[in-house]
Amino acid sequence: MSNKSIAAAKTTVTRDVAKLDEETGNVYETVALLGKRANQISTRIKEELHTKLEEFAMTGENLEEVYENREQIEVSKHYERMPKPGALAIQELQEGKLYWRRGGEEAPAAEAEQPKA
Repeated sequence: MSNKSIAAAKTTVTRDVAKLDEETGNVYETVALLGKRANQISTRIKEELHTKLEEFAMTGENLEEVYENREQIEVSKHYERMPKPGALAIQELQEGKLYWRRGGEEAPAAEAEQPKA
């Protein structure tokens, strides 16, 4: 993920609850939906970060010999500056990029036609 493509707020923003539940019609359903999406985003970001930091891992590391790696610090700072997963989930909902369906509903025709692997 790059900071350039992320338009979500990096600080606390007061939101109008009436606007958040326009898509689902139920504020509680919206909160549950945003929570699940935030968990998905958080997991993906965490996996990305661990993959990038594995490059810097030293084998046979001695506790007395700790080296400061500028590249590793920059990677860590990049992820610290990113918006929180909850803000990203809200941004996706507001932009109409979030897809969900209620339990018991059938999949849309486009999904139903695709063969499952």
